[in-house]
Amino acid sequence: MASEKSLTRARVVSSIAATAISIACGTNYAYSAWGPQFAEKLKLSSTESNMIGTSANMGMYAMGIPVGICVDNKGPRLAVLAGALLLGVGYFPLRQAYVSGEGSLAALCFYAVCTGFGSCSAFAAAVKVSALNWPHHRGTATAFPLAAFGLSAFFFSAFAQLAFEGNTGNFLLLLAAGTSGIIFVSFFFMHIYPHSAYSSIPTSDTPSSTDSNPLIPTRSQETKHANRGASMEPESGAAAPVTVPIKISETSSLLSSNASIRDDLEGDIRGLRLFMNTKFWFLFALMGLLSGIGLMTINNIGNDATALWRHYDPDTDPTYITKRRAMHVSILSICSFFGRLLSGVGSDVLVRRLQASRTWCLTIASAIFTIAQLLAITIRDPHYIFLVSSLCGLAYGFLFGVFPSIVAEVFGIHGLSTNWGFMTLAPVLSGNIFNLFYGVIFDAHSVIGKDGDRVCDLGLECYRNAYVVTLFSGLAALVVSLVSIQYDHACQRAAAKANDLNRVA
Repeated sequence: MASEKSLTRARVVSSIAATAISIACGTNYAYSAWGPQFAEKLKLSSTESNMIGTSANMGMYAMGIPVGICVDNKGPRLAVLAGALLLGVGYFPLRQAYVSGEGSLAALCFYAVCTGFGSCSAFAAAVKVSALNWPHHRGTATAFPLAAFGLSAFFFSAFAQLAFEGNTGNFLLLLAAGTSGIIFVSFFFMHIYPHSAYSSIPTSDTPSSTDSNPLIPTRSQETKHANRGASMEPESGAAAPVTVPIKISETSSLLSSNASIRDDLEGDIRGLRLFMNTKFWFLFALMGLLSGIGLMTINNIGNDATALWRHYDPDTDPTYITKRRAMHVSILSICSFFGRLLSGVGSDVLVRRLQASRTWCLTIASAIFTIAQLLAITIRDPHYIFLVSSLCGLAYGFLFGVFPSIVAEVFGIHGLSTNWGFMTLAPVLSGNIFNLFYGVIFDAHSVIGKDGDRVCDLGLECYRNAYVVTLFSGLAALVVSLVSIQYDHACQRAAAKANDLNRVA
């Protein structure tokens, strides 16, 4: 008993370390707090500025597969150290470029990729450790690092506003030193601790509605493996394998207690086998449609606010506009934090209490995103643009707060990092398209002033068409999420029918 209490305390410390690491990994979402000033200092167009922001997103999402393979096969600790190094390597040269007022676009994009790569590496490790340390409460356990990731932009931008009063150079220095330092210190406290045994495993074929998840969900457990044992694959540095009889289905599964016997889901699906799975394509489409909306808003909410203020009151003090941009970054971050917590913990409630699909959280995210886009194409008064930033942050949090849990339960926990890497290819595509589209539209409505700055004084018309496109993306995601839930129900009914036939036979 004392040993188990000691392990529990150690897991709590490890979870705190993973959460601290996650706070340092979400700084890409603070781009709107320093990106406009950076572009102004270096005389960059909106399209060029969006290329830098998009490069950071590419580093964060495009590197998900190699990072995931590394974390799944080599353990999380190497990825944490790599993340600390890459974040410093990325942010410090960006700070130097801002101070000097010059830098090639290719080099700036490369440094931005490094910041994204570092964030991806350390964050993937933090989520994996949280999921493995608390397999019984995976949604809740991963909700905290996911929520901290969403709070990162607020944490750093608010601290910079208090300490540096809008000094962009010092803000970038804070990002370079702060992110690397937090991750490096937390590295020494983050470990995976073995679970010597799970709570009682029933010997009958009828699953209990309160049983906890095994680490690896298995396919057709009741019918195909009822009399066979399975060895749970240990994470690097964890305890030796533990053999348990596989006779129960997951109660924390994607749908209900019968979800594990669906014919098209296997216990450990990873790599190229994902492409043969129908559910993967539903999730990939949802990730692409929704993350693209969020990334466009995250990278450009500062431009939205600037355009509206310059049209609403041309005499507005630029310093005031800078503070308003930082405010919207904070709003996005705080709402993302609450969205991640709500969807992570709420999805556990959906599954355990209501026997419903976690995909309903994605439906909620789609609906909120759609409402936000409607507001974005109608709001002309800059005092109300906070409605767009708050709703987009909340929806983005709902999206990412539940998605890793869905991926883990549909495709297996031990391939989580690799499979998550495949999922994050979707934001690479949609994020690039939407961000560059926004930049092209904004530049088309801008003029070059005497000092070389690009300025758009048309207010809403500077960017409205970009949000028309994302409105249709939100509507499409709403439809896809509902179709996905219907597909889940159809699979569940077919599996239940097959199970009944097997029992009769």
